[in-house]
Amino acid sequence: MALTESTMLPLGTVAPDFRLPNTNPEHGGQVVSLSDFSQSKAVLVVFMCNHCPYVIHIRECLATFASEYRTKGLATVAISSNDVTTHPGDDPENMTRVAREFAFTFPYLYDEDQTVAAAYTAACTPDFFLFDRGRRLVYRGQFDDSRPKSREPVTGKDLAAAVDALLAGSKMPADQRPSMGCNIKWKAGRAPDYSSLAG
Repeated sequence: MALTESTMLPLGTVAPDFRLPNTNPEHGGQVVSLSDFSQSKAVLVVFMCNHCPYVIHIRECLATFASEYRTKGLATVAISSNDVTTHPGDDPENMTRVAREFAFTFPYLYDEDQTVAAAYTAACTPDFFLFDRGRRLVYRGQFDDSRPKSREPVTGKDLAAAVDALLAGSKMPADQRPSMGCNIKWKAGRAPDYSSLAG
């Protein structure tokens, strides 16, 4: 596991489109695209996977968070982009199992060729991108301060503060701290060079 931080994509970036297969049969829709959420007040795109301990650490709270904010107008979309030849536990069959086990109320999409992860400059799992009604990036960063083996409880307070501000039409939090987790497991020759985004 390589500990990796978010690239912190520039605020105001327009959400890259996607059209990906959905592994969550409880959500509905075999293929899901960004345009499917045109009526939502905000869209949260989360890059995650099944095996990462940083995702496992927040997974239950994230499922609750997404369910609660869904009623307020937030659409959540989870995407897994890991290479399943090296990490078979992240394959679509296991994605379906996890989605059912944790009662995900959102689609869990499989980015097999990793083009969507690259388009979003996703670097770690979990990696969060919050977009406003115009689908411009208003928050990218951590769920909260909690990490595996830390004493901090998992609350989702950082992301909640951003979503609350967005839905209320208030000023977005200025202090946006990078998310942190396992690096995305890129296929050979596919890892993007994000060095120009550093700092």
